[in-house]
Order: sequence, then C-alpha cells, then structure tokens
Amino acid sequence: MEFNNLLILSNQLPIIDSENLYTGIANPSNIEVQLSRWKKTGRLIQLRKGVYLLAEPYRKIPVFELSVAAALRKPSYISLEKALEYHNLIPEAVHVFTSITPKRTEEIDTPLGTFSYQHLKESLFWGYFAVTMDRQTAYVATPEKALLDFFYLRAGDISMDYLEAFRLQNTRGIKFNKLLEFAQRFKKPKMLRIAQVIREYCRANRGEKIL
Repeated sequence: MEFNNLLILSNQLPIIDSENLYTGIANPSNIEVQLSRWKKTGRLIQLRKGVYLLAEPYRKIPVFELSVAAALRKPSYISLEKALEYHNLIPEAVHVFTSITPKRTEEIDTPLGTFSYQHLKESLFWGYFAVTMDRQTAYVATPEKALLDFFYLRAGDISMDYLEAFRLQNTRGIKFNKLLEFAQRFKKPKMLRIAQVIREYCRANRGEKIL
C-alpha cells in the first residue's frame, strides 16, 4: 500500500484506526508491516496498538481531541471533569480527558494528552450524545450524567458548602427533572440525595430558572 492510499482509505482524517483498513483485505499483516514502517519514518504517531495519528505535515484537518478518546477505547464517552468543562459547568481548564467505559480502568499517555478511562458497569453506561467536528465524532455525557458520574466516582455525599467550593456555575443548562430521573437509575439513595442537593444549590445560590 502506498501512503497516499492510506490517506484515501482513512478519509484523510488525522486519527487512523487500523481496524478500518482491514475491511476486505485478505492479508492484514501486510498493512501492519506498512504501518510499522510509516511509524518509524515519522509519518505516523502510534497512540496505542492499532490507533495512529498522522504526523502534522500530512494532516488535512485539525485533530478534534475529544474524538481521540472515543478512538482509543471503545465503547466510551467523555464525562466527569472534562465533560463539566465542555458544558462550562466549572471554571477550570481540564487537561486530562476522562471517559467512562464498561471495560477496565486505564490511563493512556499520548502526545495529544492523557486519556483516562474510568470503569462503570454496563447498566450505568448511558446518558451521552454524539458531537461531530470536521467529520470526527466524540461522545460526551449530558450535563446531568456528567455531574452524577463525577459524584458517584469521586465523592461521597455532598453538601451546599461542598458545591460552593466546587464552584459549580452556568447551571441553566441542567434539566432538573432529568437529573432526578438519572439519579434514580443509579438505584442508590445516595445519588438521589446528591441530585436534590444540586437542585437546591442552584435554586438558593444561583437564582436560576429550573428547566
């Protein structure tokens, strides 16, 4: 395979998943050899086994970094702090791309940044939507699910003071009926209490309209 053929097969996207190249190929090992050669010559950067990044001179479009998280671990969706930043619910910039996956917990360091995957059981793997930029697709938790994932995995019961220190902001996009419905789906009393505290915090401290 010529390198130009690789660009055509990959639809000129910056992230290349080798699985997509094997379709209809009788001997995938030939492609693997070529990928290894292009990696050695600096045309490709390996992010993990089977997932490559085109070197900068060969990229036709910018990398949509959120979509890289989906490519590195399937299935997964961006959640916790990174999703809260995406929805502008916290003021801090978040440098680790944290995702939820029903597979094992893992952290992958790449030239594009650190991609962390937190395990949740299959029954809690929901509450996300697709985002596409420059033909690259990412999966991101809704504001409600991102909050619940965060407090389920990172914190115990919370209080109004905790949320004040957490600096939760711009909560008009949170749909409180959905927040409570999602909390019930966790089937843990703690999660329903957390959702109720978040709702009361927004009412008392932000004076925002409940959607």
